[in-house]
Amino acid sequence: MLKSPRKLVTPFTKWVSDSSNWRLTGLIIPLVLFLIFFSIHSSTLNGFAAFYPVQQLISNLPFQKAKNDDAWKNEVLRSRIAVCLVGGARRFELTGPSIIDMILKQYPNSDLFLHSPLDSDSFKFSLLKSAPRVAAVKIFYPKPLPENESYVRVLTAHNSPNGIQGLLQYFNLVEGCLTMIKSHQEKNKFTYDWIIRTRVDGYWNAPLGPDNFVPGKYLVPPGSSYGGLNDRLGIGDLRISTVALSRLSLVPHLDSAGYTNLNSEAAFKAQLTILNVTHVMKRLPFCVVSERRYDFPPSRFGVPVAAVSSPGPLSGAKCRPCKAACSGLCVENVMENMEREWSWTDWEKGALELCDAHGGWEKGWEKIFDRVAGNKYAAARKRIESMKMGACLRDLVQLKKRSAHWSAPPLDHICTLAMTSP
Repeated sequence: MLKSPRKLVTPFTKWVSDSSNWRLTGLIIPLVLFLIFFSIHSSTLNGFAAFYPVQQLISNLPFQKAKNDDAWKNEVLRSRIAVCLVGGARRFELTGPSIIDMILKQYPNSDLFLHSPLDSDSFKFSLLKSAPRVAAVKIFYPKPLPENESYVRVLTAHNSPNGIQGLLQYFNLVEGCLTMIKSHQEKNKFTYDWIIRTRVDGYWNAPLGPDNFVPGKYLVPPGSSYGGLNDRLGIGDLRISTVALSRLSLVPHLDSAGYTNLNSEAAFKAQLTILNVTHVMKRLPFCVVSERRYDFPPSRFGVPVAAVSSPGPLSGAKCRPCKAACSGLCVENVMENMEREWSWTDWEKGALELCDAHGGWEKGWEKIFDRVAGNKYAAARKRIESMKMGACLRDLVQLKKRSAHWSAPPLDHICTLAMTSP
């Protein structure tokens, strides 16, 4: 009796035989044959290749995209990255640990640069002793900056808590961080591939992903644009970041170009425009913790204040720990009436819950934050809240030892300023 010939089973034929895959196979096989045909007859098909190259067809396949995503992730992880952190310490006990976890620890070749004015909260930067790599810390005595005619023409004091002086101080913080980065590069004879510029008061509820590093473009969050571009975070390569972070020195160039009456966001957009820097917007999982008070519910040109419990991404919207006063349909009604080019932020699919921020932080906000942030971040908050002089000095000494460059007032002065403040 003759036996039937044995079927040759390969991984491919087994995959094809799976009923869940046969439809996809029916699409892939003709495409593969199509590509083979065009590769064989490429000499007669130059016109088509110029219009839509075979390589372009391959790169658009789903499995190829996944491969490219993985390759890009690995390239970003290998890159040298400078993380520029600017601003006053304020509520750093709430935001600092998330910056360490969600940015610094995500990228093994990232170096931290901190640029901040001295105040009674500066001791909170002692939390950075657990940052993976600290390149430079500069905590300085703040002093007024000159307001020349160019600054007064280009900038507006409207909606700035400290007028034009407040804008100049902020611009100086950002550009000063760039100066620190350049100095570190020159000293160590290398250049960074990327610069992440973010704020001390940013609370992150998810990691900053590699897809936010976009070659040849400067990444900013959408929303909170106030007639310009959201300037609460930016990511770009060294060349583009040099343009984006030169906030103070580019004001005279804006003046020469005829710009007037600009707020921070509008000035930021203008400086990218005059130097031909293309920007791209992507939603990002952070909010800016604020103690400022705003009308509730926000009007068309008001400011929505998100609850830190909001799933997000909040892309740098103002936030505070609160029991949400508005969610679901309430948020939809509020946000649909807000001016999209002003303080608007993404709210669809339950991403946003709103606080009633017309008064101060509500009683019991600590428990709200601890519940949302988790035990690790709650422990950091409690450590700062109960910190004594000895612990303050020990932690700052550790941070100083781990910093490649340190420029700050005496450590005992930083701690004494905190312990004696009301």
